[in-house]
Amino acid sequence: MQAARLRWVVRASTLLLYGTLSISAAAQQITVSGTVRDPIGAVIPGAVVTLRSANSTQTAKTGPDGEFTFAVVPDSSGSVQVTAKGFAPTGQNWSANSDTVRLTFVLRGAARGEQILVSATRSQMKLSEVPGGAVRLSLEDVQANPALTLDDLLRQVPGFSLFRRSSSRVANPTTQGVSLRGVGASGPSRATVLEDGVPLVDPFGGWVYWDRIPRAELSSVEVFRGGSSSLYGSDALGGVVQFLTRTPIAPSASVDFSYGNENTPDVSVWAGTAFSRWDVETAADMSRTDGYILLPQSQRGTIDTAANSEHATIDAAVGYRISENGRLFLRGSFFDESRDNGTLLQKNSTGTGSGVAGVNTAFGSRDLISARVYGQAQGYDQIFSSINSTRGSEILTNIQHVPSQLAGTAVQWNHVLSGHTLIAGLDLQEVIGASDEQLFSATSGAHFANNIAGGRQRSTGIFGQDIFRLGSKWTIIAGARWDDWNNFSGSTVRIPIPFGPPIGQSFADRSETSFSPRLSVTRALNSNLSVLVSGYRAFRAPSLNELYRSFRQGTTVTNSNPSLRAERLTGAEVGLKVTALSNRLESRGTFFWGDIIDPITNVTLKSTPKLITRQRQNLGRTRSLGVELDGAVHLSTSIELSGGYQYTHATVVDSSPPLIGLNLSEVPRHRFTWEARYWNPARLMLSVQGRYAGSQYEDDLNTLRLDRYYVMDLFAGRQLGHGLVAYIAAENLLNQRYPVALIPPKPAIVNLGPPILARVGLRYDFTARSN
Repeated sequence: MQAARLRWVVRASTLLLYGTLSISAAAQQITVSGTVRDPIGAVIPGAVVTLRSANSTQTAKTGPDGEFTFAVVPDSSGSVQVTAKGFAPTGQNWSANSDTVRLTFVLRGAARGEQILVSATRSQMKLSEVPGGAVRLSLEDVQANPALTLDDLLRQVPGFSLFRRSSSRVANPTTQGVSLRGVGASGPSRATVLEDGVPLVDPFGGWVYWDRIPRAELSSVEVFRGGSSSLYGSDALGGVVQFLTRTPIAPSASVDFSYGNENTPDVSVWAGTAFSRWDVETAADMSRTDGYILLPQSQRGTIDTAANSEHATIDAAVGYRISENGRLFLRGSFFDESRDNGTLLQKNSTGTGSGVAGVNTAFGSRDLISARVYGQAQGYDQIFSSINSTRGSEILTNIQHVPSQLAGTAVQWNHVLSGHTLIAGLDLQEVIGASDEQLFSATSGAHFANNIAGGRQRSTGIFGQDIFRLGSKWTIIAGARWDDWNNFSGSTVRIPIPFGPPIGQSFADRSETSFSPRLSVTRALNSNLSVLVSGYRAFRAPSLNELYRSFRQGTTVTNSNPSLRAERLTGAEVGLKVTALSNRLESRGTFFWGDIIDPITNVTLKSTPKLITRQRQNLGRTRSLGVELDGAVHLSTSIELSGGYQYTHATVVDSSPPLIGLNLSEVPRHRFTWEARYWNPARLMLSVQGRYAGSQYEDDLNTLRLDRYYVMDLFAGRQLGHGLVAYIAAENLLNQRYPVALIPPKPAIVNLGPPILARVGLRYDFTARSN
């Protein structure tokens, strides 16, 4: 009896053990794998993946193809967490219905305050520590924006505008300079614009060609609002805009093709690869549009045609890794564009070739050296006309050819020393340019003279900066720059046609210097609240265009002025940065003040029904006071709401009596932008944006008032698989035809902004898998 019981216990135990082993063996057959990508669908190598279940915790890293695999998992359910540098962590639960589980993770960028900027301090620094109004647009931000041109993309940053409201799609290049915080009352840029540290501002005219950078090669965009001459010298009166491009680490490519109304095809391509110590890349961007007629139907005449444009740009680069943290590179590019400016005769075109050679290298763990040598040759052509009051005819008045050349170099040293980041640098630049004009009578159209005016400008700058931290609460940035610039070989020669002696004048060589200090202090009151205070001086030297080139728009002639002095700004700002809800809510508010002595603006000298004469002059003093607010709330890993507002009170405070107390032209009091975004590439990528600008004046006398406007834009897309995205984009979704310019005399001719601009497109992003 006892033996039988023993045999039964042994058999039961054996069956129980066999069953347990069978279940365990079955559980061991479960495999959990997946892919980790960023919001645009590109794979993320090196992400840390942690799998947790009842009886196991395992960790792995994604490979170069973004893949991870856990081959033996002893349970049928659990969770997976994914982290990667520069991205917010994410996770999801899983359960097994078969012997394999396949997961997909999309990592979004970390909290905006933790993102890294380089433009504000010429070194890597967290956005939360950067003083002033800094904004970083990630690659997702760029691709979620429906704008076709880079200047229209940047209009979502409160305070950013061109000289006029017009988009670079149809505007004359001479109106495409940047204004930030209401600093800028004429066409040249009051912010320095860079591509990977190399200036993009036109060396002769001070404006910007926004189509020069292929959009497909962008990795991010940085905007820093506030005087920045302490690091960047002239042009940085109102701040810095920098476009940062991709550097390939594996065979990669990006292609974006779209077609829109107004017969607008557009293609942007980037491709690159890396092998051994070398990396090579190339990019191209081509677009054209039939455009639209600028005037409302009631004001059009037989001479009015569509304002249109076409451009092509191509660049190529090669790099060589000289050490683990060092790289040499060489880049060359060519850009060509042409435009019809809205009438039968008025046209312009530009051809530009440029090149840059550089090195970035570290010495030990504390020192970094970067150096650039760059050059550019450009030809700009413009045709002007005089238009009669009925717009039934126009007469050729001026054919301009503007050749210019630029050569420059810049060297910077960064050194880390026990809580300090020391920066020192030197840059040199020389510009040669002239305006070669054929002049025609505005009444008869007869060719009566040729005029050549131009000169040279040479500038030298030396700068230094110290970023240091006192404990965990204080961050102090102290810097200064000394600049010297010289205008020389300036002259003008007029040759009467058909005969007559040349009439010439040589202008005296002139030089000026400027000292541009900046001090910024950030105090962290607690983990969620910081106070920021800054004071600075900045300047902008007059461009060769302002000194020597005159132009005509409709019935308005604007003359050059070889006696112009540099603009000089003194400014200060106080800001408050707030985070809440575990950094899901981030906001910043800044009060700013800036006085500009000798601002260069277009001053009305004489006005008649047939002709208005203006000249570029130094006013006495202008003042900009305002507040800017920026904020974003991350409702989930896929949903984000963001917005910004800027109030700017910009007036003339010291000048001749007719102008004192008047508003600066082209500066609205109120700007407001917002965006609602849902970003889940596998399901839907959706961005809805709105932009409002208050009324502003077109002229210095405040007689031409542009009404306020509000527009909305839309982007919607979906990932089709294997890096392919289909999308639709619409600018001015509500088809609001708002005024962008007024051309005197009264009743003024109105130039309208664009109608709805819609397009459909395909984007393909490719990164090669490892062998």
